[in-house]
Amino acid sequence: MRNVSTVLLVSSLLFTSPVMAGAGHDHGSGGHSHGPVSSEAVIKKATEKAKSLAESGKIDKSWAGIKAVGATQKTFASESEWVVTFKNEKVSDVTKQTLYLFFTLDGSYIATNFTGK
Repeated sequence: MRNVSTVLLVSSLLFTSPVMAGAGHDHGSGGHSHGPVSSEAVIKKATEKAKSLAESGKIDKSWAGIKAVGATQKTFASESEWVVTFKNEKVSDVTKQTLYLFFTLDGSYIATNFTGK
């Protein structure tokens, strides 16, 4: 019986991890948020994301230095989201001159497209 108790105790110590996060912890730019972000904050996030997408080759490189036209809240399937719009006349395909980046209201990135839908 004592051996079983010892094995259970040692096993529980091996398979658990201590919780280290306390009040005031920081997740940096990729961490979770605790409430809605402002239009200025979501524009900053969108600008950084557009630059990252351009540098990784997912969108044309010319998008890396483009400033946002604006940010609006829109509702899709009963969920409100931030939609940040960018315009780039350097892109030859007219259907790809407007870029839309979507974020949750608390600033988490959702998706990017050229349709706004």
